[in-house]
Amino acid sequence: MQVIVRENNVDQALRVLKKKMQREGVFREMKRRRSYEKPSEKKTREKSDAIRRARKLARKQAIREGLIVVPPKRERVVSKRMQTLPATTAQPTNEV
Repeated sequence: MQVIVRENNVDQALRVLKKKMQREGVFREMKRRRSYEKPSEKKTREKSDAIRRARKLARKQAIREGLIVVPPKRERVVSKRMQTLPATTAQPTNEV
């Protein structure tokens, strides 16, 4: 995995790296390997993962064939910091 640092912007490069690692499933794998997993637990986890993947594929196939309606996308929640306030023009007052 490779991330290019542009203009000494290490913070942005770290964010990009974390996003790539998240997509690849590195954090999930690290969490899973943190402790020993019994063979029976591994078997049940893999089985449930396979069922989840099969359901997802079946749902996508049904959507493509028009058997079920595409669920509406949720709106992104914008944090208060990201919201822009309306621009106000301050009028100078000439009070004495």
